[in-house]
Amino acid sequence: MEARTRSVEDIFEDFKGRRSGIIKALTTDVEAFYNQCDPEKENLCLYGLPNEHWEVNLPVEEVPPELPEPVLGINFARDGMQEKDWLSLVAVHSDTWLIALAFYFGARFGFDKTDRKRLFSMINELPTIFEVVSGAAKKQVKEKSSVSNNSGSKSKSYSKARASETQDRQSKALQSKDEVEGLEEQDYDEHGETLCGACGEHYGTDEFWICCDICEKWFHGKCVKITPARAEHIKQYKCPSCSNKRAR
Repeated sequence: MEARTRSVEDIFEDFKGRRSGIIKALTTDVEAFYNQCDPEKENLCLYGLPNEHWEVNLPVEEVPPELPEPVLGINFARDGMQEKDWLSLVAVHSDTWLIALAFYFGARFGFDKTDRKRLFSMINELPTIFEVVSGAAKKQVKEKSSVSNNSGSKSKSYSKARASETQDRQSKALQSKDEVEGLEEQDYDEHGETLCGACGEHYGTDEFWICCDICEKWFHGKCVKITPARAEHIKQYKCPSCSNKRAR
């Protein structure tokens, strides 16, 4: 057994980076991903990279491979299924690959029972790629929100409302600190479990978000390259995935 050189946190960061890359391939970069999965080519795999990038490539030639490999032949199923179903299938297999890879590293670097349990617990706090791609993660958030309060569904103009709220708070210079903190806590309670449709991370009160008017998924402004100023002039926002959808 080789000497242990990486911690639980190191492996979790590797997991998160690869996960973010795959989520981008299946959401914001979906058109490029679709085009690269040509059924006329040989067996292709979707690789998530630790630097949050992704690539479609042939499997490694080494047998057995040094690391667990993603599922083979994702390109062969592309034209035989509805695009949504195909992306969900790739997402499920990608979740399986990431778990296998994380626990391979755990075994390789000598993690004991406690370390393995902690690693899995950290991974389990994140929604799966399938949940993000299929919208199941968003549905779970909505269900929790409806149980905790009866305020109804979120407004699609939330991104604009956030900017307006900020201006109102700045203008109320005489408002007490307790009242301001109460507003912020209420805001977080309502939106705190929302997940970004691009990176899968949770909502933060200090971040700008925007909702797609087509699929109703929420996104960090930075993930879809939309600023608060630009959002003010958008009558109907379409996320990259919805903008790239074509009749196939």
